Amino acid sequence: MPTPSEIDYPAHLASTWPERGGGGGPLAVAPKVFRDELAAAAEWVAGYLQGIPERPVTRPMPPAHRQAMATGSLSQDGQDLGALLEFVDRAIAPYPTGNGHPAFFAWINSPPSPAGVIAELLATAVNATCGMGEHALMDLERGVLRDLASLAGLAPTAGGVLTSGGSMANLLCLGAARTWFLRQRGATDGPAYDQAHARLVAYHSDQAHMSVAKAAAVIGLPPWRLRAVPTTPDRSMNVDALRTMVDADRRADLLPFCVVSNLGSTATGAVDPLEAITEVCHRAGMWHHADGAWGGLGAQVPELAPAYRGVAGLDSLTVDPHKTLSVPVGCGAALVTDPSRLRDAFTFRASYLEGDQDWPWMSDYTIELTRPGTRALTLWATLHHLGRSGVVALLQHYQDLARYLRHRVQEHPGLELCTSGPLPVVCFRLAARPETGRQDQADLHTAVAARIQARGHAYLATVSHGEQSVLRACICNHLTTTDDVDTLLREVLAAATHLQNTQ
Repeated sequence: MPTPSEIDYPAHLASTWPERGGGGGPLAVAPKVFRDELAAAAEWVAGYLQGIPERPVTRPMPPAHRQAMATGSLSQDGQDLGALLEFVDRAIAPYPTGNGHPAFFAWINSPPSPAGVIAELLATAVNATCGMGEHALMDLERGVLRDLASLAGLAPTAGGVLTSGGSMANLLCLGAARTWFLRQRGATDGPAYDQAHARLVAYHSDQAHMSVAKAAAVIGLPPWRLRAVPTTPDRSMNVDALRTMVDADRRADLLPFCVVSNLGSTATGAVDPLEAITEVCHRAGMWHHADGAWGGLGAQVPELAPAYRGVAGLDSLTVDPHKTLSVPVGCGAALVTDPSRLRDAFTFRASYLEGDQDWPWMSDYTIELTRPGTRALTLWATLHHLGRSGVVALLQHYQDLARYLRHRVQEHPGLELCTSGPLPVVCFRLAARPETGRQDQADLHTAVAARIQARGHAYLATVSHGEQSVLRACICNHLTTTDDVDTLLREVLAAATHLQNTQ
């Protein structure tokens, strides 16, 4: 057998690589080059974030550029790191969604927190897989989840797992609810499981986020066994209707197993009556999950606290820190009063993956094995930058701006305020002319939103409100001020005047 010195290794496996300034193969970069590029990138990021308010909220991507981006263009030879920054500055940054801009009011997307931006870089450098093994970021995740559950007002036993967002969190919680319910009935496998699963029924408000229906489909619940419960005029779940539907399904020999409440509906910010829904769930032996992706931390705000009575009685809760807390995108949370119920649903064993049973791997709580450590550190950094008082102040900031917008709408004779929930979203419409039909008014609102978006000074969306399409402004940007709200209203009125005059 040849000795190591006698083996003819490929040159790129040598301990030094003169062209790159060190070992490491094709990805290696000389230390000084790496430091210089990091410094340039940091300077660009600081300038980019500082300059957002001075740029258009968003701008259309030229068709040729979109086609070029979507086609792919990998060259034979690599390029210097400096080309990355030039590419982002030229091809990516000029075409944002717009959520970083303080005059963006369309969807529940926030700008990144400064602490989160820095933490994302640091966590990426550590590059830990927060699904398996033993390392600090996985333990940090356990701790920050308890902090998040405490802020939400859940029971002290609550924990869970960080996710990519609310859609994944809703999926995990529905999966845990199904496993818990079937185990309660002794239907764990075989024909008993199949027969019981074929009779499962879940319920949600008719204002529920579409991810709830997606989650139900993924766990094998067909649309005809997912009930949309009617809502009251304030867009919260009608508990009497829920009770009637559950009783009817039980009489039909079906198995009601879960109710999904809203803690801040996407359309109007409605909050469902948690205590009354929990009472229905307990009576029928069901799991109570709340989708608080947007409004899950509202219990911390004094003016919202009454609407959150009963949150401690939930079985599970979805919270998206990348919404109201401005943690960088990709950080949601599935919080469960008894975290072991997530493990019951999602723990699978393999001989090559044997974890510590006293400190279970985080992959036991989710369907992901490979999980980024950035979620835990960016959430931890943002929360510790804010502190509890800062979290309350941030949420109150959104409430105050929404109150200001509602007041401005109400005082203008050309605008009408629509019913909305207690969270910081404002639905409003243009005052209808006598000759204007319902469809004409809806078309006008759609055209107004499109014109505002094209002009780039502000950005808002439309939403179905009852049977009408109306304008909807959501506030979840810590940079937004009353000046930005005033800009939005000026844009709405100017767009409406222009469109009405050109008809």
